[in-house]
Amino acid sequence: MKRTTPNKTVTAQECAVILRAVGDPTRLAILESLLTQEKCVSDLVTELNRPQPYISHHLRILRQAGLIEGQRAGKQVCYRIAPHMQSALKQRGKQGLDFGCCQLNFPTASR
Repeated sequence: MKRTTPNKTVTAQECAVILRAVGDPTRLAILESLLTQEKCVSDLVTELNRPQPYISHHLRILRQAGLIEGQRAGKQVCYRIAPHMQSALKQRGKQGLDFGCCQLNFPTASR
């Protein structure tokens, strides 16, 4: 997906990709977890109590939607919210994301 900047109007196609990516409870939990800090796959497996292939599948979908990015650290791959989303994080007090077509907010005391 084309990477968009926060507060930029996105096309209907880009919005549909984003909404599909966040339309799953596991992917929402991953995004919420990554709002606080970068995490490796093994950290997410432990935190969400799910098998590694399951978590990796959901990370791939979020990565393809341009919402997160991964970086290899030895044998581990660690993920973070994509840089183009970072200014939206700062504006929302790290409680939500502004995708340009819609906003996703998490409760402040969720974890």
